[in-house]
Amino acid sequence: MPIIIPANSAAGGGYEVENSLRFNSGSSDYLQKNTATATDAKKFTYSGWLKRTGGIASSSTGDRFYIGYLDGNNRFYLTFAGGDTIFMFGKTGGTEQLNWETTRKFRDPSAWYHIVVSADSTQNNQDDRIKLYVNGVQETFFSKGTSPGQNFSWGNQLAQSNNTLRLSGGEAGSNFFNGLMSEVVFIDGTALDPTSFGEFDEDSGIWKPISISGLTFGNNGFYLEFGNSGALGTDSSGEGNTFGVVNLAAIDQTTDTCTNNFATFISIDMSRWQNITPLAALSNGALQTVIGSSEKVLLRSTIGVKTGKWYWEAKSDGVSKMYFGVVNLQSGTDANPPADSSTYTGVWYYEGAGSPEFKYYSGASTTSGTVAISSGDILNFALDCDNQTFYIGKNGTYMNSGNPTSGGTGTGAINRKFNYASALFAVNGAPTEMFASCYVSSTSGTGTAQYNFGNPTFTGTDKSDGNDKGSFEYQPPTGYLALCTANLSETNS
Repeated sequence: MPIIIPANSAAGGGYEVENSLRFNSGSSDYLQKNTATATDAKKFTYSGWLKRTGGIASSSTGDRFYIGYLDGNNRFYLTFAGGDTIFMFGKTGGTEQLNWETTRKFRDPSAWYHIVVSADSTQNNQDDRIKLYVNGVQETFFSKGTSPGQNFSWGNQLAQSNNTLRLSGGEAGSNFFNGLMSEVVFIDGTALDPTSFGEFDEDSGIWKPISISGLTFGNNGFYLEFGNSGALGTDSSGEGNTFGVVNLAAIDQTTDTCTNNFATFISIDMSRWQNITPLAALSNGALQTVIGSSEKVLLRSTIGVKTGKWYWEAKSDGVSKMYFGVVNLQSGTDANPPADSSTYTGVWYYEGAGSPEFKYYSGASTTSGTVAISSGDILNFALDCDNQTFYIGKNGTYMNSGNPTSGGTGTGAINRKFNYASALFAVNGAPTEMFASCYVSSTSGTGTAQYNFGNPTFTGTDKSDGNDKGSFEYQPPTGYLALCTANLSETNS
């Protein structure tokens, strides 16, 4: 499996997006407001940047990310459907008015997708009455049912007084979105194309956001920047169309955005490691895993690295079901990696109750220098790819007197220094990508672990790296950076 570098995330230079908002379907998160009378009910534009962290495992019933409705017979929604397509649906007076589904699938859990829907029912050609763009390119291949009629009014769904607009979820309290949203915009009365919101980078060719200052929003228009953690639904358009906040809190505001993309776990990679059903669940932006009875699954980060120094954290509930550590690109030929020395290539810290272990790539293990983990403890991970060294700590103190800043490995097996002849840091003598990892294994009981690559789901985090990126519980060692595209750009330049 090749390293995933998120394709639609710009790093360095140009317009910078500061914040996004993380939605978790398990918490029934959403934003909601009522509409006013439309500026022009025949024309509108939706624009939003979305990162799908739920992946295909969560989308069997669809992840709705934009909804307008009066009642069950008068509604409009945009959703990632069960097959990971984008589905656009509308109904008025009980009669279907729109039913289009892309044939292309959108499954990348590491990428930010920019989605624009531009509607103008005055157009003569029915295919021009509503257009869908993804990352600046118009989608033209659809499975089509009903198409909007000429001069059709979207009033009953989106634009008459006291309709409901919602970000995430459906009108019946289901189909909630799993992932992050950033730069969400609605234009009432004008059909715009994507160039009002983004542009192709002249060097990389990546589609990236631009400032939207100067746009006219209309009566129902809004611009959600998610910049105020105490009022996450604040409208910055000047129209005063602020959303109410339901089941979202300040910790759900993140700096993981379409201009600086942070690592999460690879949701679509879970099934590859499955040994016993059902799969361990990922939630909270693919940063939290819950292990149930009779489950075994290996998770890897969406970003892999083979140069530089990197830092991340994990918070445990103290249940002895978790292996925390790092794996390389070759890991994955066995569903039970730490138990089989012939097939796994990783370094693990196992929080076994009363007897934690350190396991490493050769299949060896030791309890020397390990420290027991209790509920709420923070594990610290410092990966030095340049010097082939990996450090593990607890609550800011590295085990066996290791020192990531000085490069001191301390004593014993923990904080090992490797070399490119090892199976961990190299393949055929050449450096290979390393991934943060969590291996969960249980024959009974449950356990939960939360990871933080600088985009935390747990409170109390306020320490950034030397580039002022990320938010951590403990100060990253000097020279160690958060796993995000802005830091990758600097390290690889």
